[in-house]
Amino acid sequence: MINVSNLKKSFGTIDALRGISFNIPQGECYGLLGPNGAGKTTIISIMSTLIEPNEGEVSIAGYNSEKNPLECKKNIGVVHQEIGLYNELSAYDNLLFWGGLYKVPKSELTRRIDESLKLLGLSDRKNDKVKTYSGGMKRRINIATALLHKPKVLLMDEPTVGIDPQSRNLIFEVLEKLREEGITIVYTTHYMEEAERLCDRIGIIDNGEIIAQGTMEELKTSGSMKETIVISFTNLSDERYGILIKDWKDLQRINDTIHFYSMNIQGVLSKIILKCNEVGLDILHIDIQKINLETIFLSLTGKQLRDK
Repeated sequence: MINVSNLKKSFGTIDALRGISFNIPQGECYGLLGPNGAGKTTIISIMSTLIEPNEGEVSIAGYNSEKNPLECKKNIGVVHQEIGLYNELSAYDNLLFWGGLYKVPKSELTRRIDESLKLLGLSDRKNDKVKTYSGGMKRRINIATALLHKPKVLLMDEPTVGIDPQSRNLIFEVLEKLREEGITIVYTTHYMEEAERLCDRIGIIDNGEIIAQGTMEELKTSGSMKETIVISFTNLSDERYGILIKDWKDLQRINDTIHFYSMNIQGVLSKIILKCNEVGLDILHIDIQKINLETIFLSLTGKQLRDK
């Protein structure tokens, strides 16, 4: 459904994209996960034909985005970070306007508007002016505008920024339903929990490059990532730590806690507890830190996911 090949894009002396490539089959939700400024919005802008790359190409539903931009646009719905609505118009009139731009026949458009409003939970507010809406409600109408022409592909650029939890959960439910119906979704975010919930595969992007991609399980096992057991003690001393480190090499002391690292936490946890008891350490608290996208990103880039 989507083929992105060796995309490169520069803005002056800044290399925004440095050879981005990925393929997405129909019905998959592919996440682009990375900090602000990593290049996510530039990718969406190229895929939606708003800007052209310096090198590389994009194919959507069999159409090249540079050679056949109109055919590509017919097959995609775009949800940008910036909300594209008219505040003085009602939600219904906004959808009439955008549906008209997509040249949806009027008899069909009214039905699709009602469907979209119901899907996004806003049927009862359809005649209210958008300026009276909350930020989350505006985001939901913004998504509705991208669905009116029944696109095969939905491009979403951080669609949940600055919204309330209720609207966020509703958007998640809508996207999960759309994916079940066979719509292909490209979803950019810097929130790891969104990518973990929604995306079948994830591309981790940093400084204009995809540094890792795959399913969550593939990302976990692609490198030497280790899970962590963090144990705090009431009587940790240099002497007791010295005894531990003789028998357990992969650990680190931080104040009154010890971080034990392992590829198989379930297999070693009981052994660690027994060893601590032998040494005479009194355990205060045990925390098991599983591998997630945050730890994967930190391991790959050396910085936190939400760093600018």
